[in-house]
Amino acid sequence: MQNNLKKKLYQPNPQGKGLVPVLECLAESRALISVVPKQISQISSELFTSLFVLHSHFQFKPVVGKQYWLYQRAKQFQLSLISPEEWGDNGFGLFVGECILQQDITWTLTLDNNAANDKALMSYIEARRDEFERALISAESVDAVLPFYLAGLPFYQRVYASALANSLKRSMQKSGIHGLSYVQAQKCISVNL
Repeated sequence: MQNNLKKKLYQPNPQGKGLVPVLECLAESRALISVVPKQISQISSELFTSLFVLHSHFQFKPVVGKQYWLYQRAKQFQLSLISPEEWGDNGFGLFVGECILQQDITWTLTLDNNAANDKALMSYIEARRDEFERALISAESVDAVLPFYLAGLPFYQRVYASALANSLKRSMQKSGIHGLSYVQAQKCISVNL
């Protein structure tokens, strides 16, 4: 009896990720994707923002169209289901902004005014953006920087990064910039856009 109680109290996998096959979860996230052709500047911006959000800490399955809130404590970022108003006076850290998972599996981040005026945060984001730009410029093709598999990310972040890569790849195919380098893609202006 005591053994059964211990088993009930100790749940090493409370979200049941082992019960859902990874391939099924990937297929489900890809089925949500609705893509349109995009220019390289939009691809670059959406990829950076989406990766910034996906590299934050969260342990839930994001839902398209739902609002989430991004916070920063020291150098750690946390995506939360709880808004700053719900936290009350005991805030979770610096409120960075509101995030929404879009239909094409890209993320938007609307910075809070206080965060936009925080010099340390903006310097950190700018440094990350510069690093990202250098990776884009040095890559043989933009496709090479798409996050098809990021082993260091937790389960949901990895699944959504893969779906993001597929979405952006399909957008690039529709706009005729698939397989091009970042510089080549910048020079292309597609009539389909």
